[in-house]
Amino acid sequence: MKRITRLFLLAVLIVTLAACSSVASQSMERATISMAAAGPIVPTATDVDQQPASETTPSPVSVEYDQDDLEHATDTSALSHISLVGDSITSEAENTEVEGRVVTITSAGTYRISGTLDDGQIIVDTQDEETVYLVLDGVDITSSTSAPIYVRDADKTVITLADGTENTVTDGDSYVFEEAGSDEPNAAVFSRDDLTINGGGSLTVNANYNNGITSKDDLKITGGEITVNAANDGLKGRDSIAMLDGTITVNAGGDGMQSNNDEAPEKGTITIDGGTLDITAGLDGIQAETSLLVSGGSLTVASGGSSSGGESVKGLKAGVNVTVEGGTIEVEAVDDAIHSNDSIVINGGEILLASGDDGVHADSLVEFNGGDLNITTSYEGIESQVIVINDGTIHLVASDDGINVSDGSGGLGMQASPGFKSAGTSGDLYLEINGGHIVIAAGGDGIDVNGSGSMNDGVVILHGSAAQGTGSLDVDGMLETNGGFLVGAGGASMAQSPSSASTQYSVLAVLPSTQPGGSLIHMESESGDDILTFTPFGDYQTVVLSSPELENGTTYVVHSGGSSSGTETDGLYADGTYTGGTQVSSFTITGMVTGESTGMPAFGGGGRRGRP
Repeated sequence: MKRITRLFLLAVLIVTLAACSSVASQSMERATISMAAAGPIVPTATDVDQQPASETTPSPVSVEYDQDDLEHATDTSALSHISLVGDSITSEAENTEVEGRVVTITSAGTYRISGTLDDGQIIVDTQDEETVYLVLDGVDITSSTSAPIYVRDADKTVITLADGTENTVTDGDSYVFEEAGSDEPNAAVFSRDDLTINGGGSLTVNANYNNGITSKDDLKITGGEITVNAANDGLKGRDSIAMLDGTITVNAGGDGMQSNNDEAPEKGTITIDGGTLDITAGLDGIQAETSLLVSGGSLTVASGGSSSGGESVKGLKAGVNVTVEGGTIEVEAVDDAIHSNDSIVINGGEILLASGDDGVHADSLVEFNGGDLNITTSYEGIESQVIVINDGTIHLVASDDGINVSDGSGGLGMQASPGFKSAGTSGDLYLEINGGHIVIAAGGDGIDVNGSGSMNDGVVILHGSAAQGTGSLDVDGMLETNGGFLVGAGGASMAQSPSSASTQYSVLAVLPSTQPGGSLIHMESESGDDILTFTPFGDYQTVVLSSPELENGTTYVVHSGGSSSGTETDGLYADGTYTGGTQVSSFTITGMVTGESTGMPAFGGGGRRGRP
């Protein structure tokens, strides 16, 4: 999952070079750089009241798995047997009614089903307050006019895939409904009540009419190898979907997995606790009306392949909250890879995203507390009104802004999300970095905050663009650096530094001409202590640095070009020896922000209105 070596660097270079195409005519020669000390920089923008991180983060709904969800019969020989014989059915089981090619189960119990049924149906219709167990022991059921397996009425039904067996269910491309005006059943495997699938066998569902597997209540999957080919949605649990184990492959014209009950906060939820899930969907990969939780397992999602525009084509989507606690997630999406109409919280896991719009987008809050996030392709990497990064590792590539704190009034032109504020004041928008390791390669701004922010700890490395109107930092209000390590390279026309209200020293170097990506910039103290050896991925004309190693009253020298024998990670060099460069300037720290330029203005934090 951690594809952040040569492939990552190549992707970064492609994006940044493309972003700089508008300034290709600018001089990129390695001219001798002469820089003159400009003294402390005092931002001129109006300060905006800083907003604390959200006090309450919506929590996902936990799932309980009952004993009958987890256990299944391994000895099928002793079970009541329903035998499917082509165009007929024989039943040894009590409480069953056979009429032609349709068998109806009328009471709770355990029923073993085997054989082939041509254009027939298994119906469960019982008033018992107990569970019906259907053990599929090598079945092939087709129905041309309705759901091959139809749970009309039951407290709960458990479908067990007998160990080592192969089972297939196939419907036709049109249904004849039981009642006029009804649209049920509308799935090849359909239940009006709770439905669980478990076992050690396999099940292939070919849903030519509409959905693959549907429960009008809770759908749980705790085992089995399940393949769903659906004209519309693959897996649908109105109240909830929960997956604990098993291997599921979904090919869906609509949503891959959907829970759509909006009547209560504990409904309309999807929980992935384990197993392997591979979804290819024409619309959303996974859509939860309220909460989506991923705590384990392996997810691979490709969404939007059949969208004609105007429809939601997110990878992972929730109406209220997306939470990632663990597992591995890989998403390719035409629109946002991970999207929430309210909040996204990432506490762990390995996440690999490729998006046609935002990599991670929440209307209100994005919070990182751990995990490994790698966004290889995006328009904007991470976007929300409030972004809080406490821990974790983030690598992202964006053709526009890397991190965008915004009210959502901009974007790539995708359909606006319900609940997203159409406008907001800068006081509503805030970035807070308290830890983590963040690497951004952006064709626009590395960090764009349409409000204010603070950095208190962590490592932030910004590979921006030299294109006109971009900068490694773009902050409307003030960005206070009170700890951690921040370095950014980008263009000069809109260069910004952290605020003079910071408690950690910063320097902004503005070079006389654009430097080619891959060329070193090196800073060291007059006594020879290394402060920075940095290779921006793309072309650059400014470098901003905030580091706990910068000290007031200390003189530093700046070198351009040369090489380093140290170990390079994300453009930064550690250890080793720097040689061969040209000293271009020296400066002395005399204030919280020191500017180095050659007659060009060095703008302080909050110098302009950033693009949303």
